[in-house]
Amino acid sequence: MTMLICHRPLVLEKSQGLVLRVVRLTETSLIVRWWTLEHGRIDTVAKGARRNSSAFAGKIDLFFSAEITWQRSKSGPLHHLRESSVVNYREGLRKSYVNTLMAGYFCGMIEKIHELEHAEPQVHDLLGRALDHVAASGASLRAMRFFEQELARLHGVGSPGADVQLALLELGAGLPDIRRELLERLSR
Repeated sequence: MTMLICHRPLVLEKSQGLVLRVVRLTETSLIVRWWTLEHGRIDTVAKGARRNSSAFAGKIDLFFSAEITWQRSKSGPLHHLRESSVVNYREGLRKSYVNTLMAGYFCGMIEKIHELEHAEPQVHDLLGRALDHVAASGASLRAMRFFEQELARLHGVGSPGADVQLALLELGAGLPDIRRELLERLSR
């Protein structure tokens, strides 16, 4: 009797992604949260990424934009990262603590507002432009206000001239805790 074994073909997804968060999973692996153009917010495991000899060495860090390839999980929302090719390192975000803080605030807003795997191309574009601006010109109260106003507008909350903080709170997720520290540092 001959038994046929059918294997499902390996299906890989590709997208342009921006690193929102990196969390240590094991001694050698990381969980990487991405904001992707076509798939929205996704979580991936980068196996072996913490090893010096890893193919991911130097390719995964906060605020990097990259072309990524991943394999979908069969049973949950944590997918397997296969490749990452950096297209923008945004070195300027690491030049000062307030730049890094602002970039973290922007990414934190995306994490709070958006569900897993719900694409928002206009928000993807806004976040990329905001991070590029801060990397090139530095953090400012004006940049923070512009990002918040545009985010509220894209989500259809608030009105011109209204308090943007209250408008963003209408989305129901609250604001990242680092907003207070960011405002204090920008007001100095």
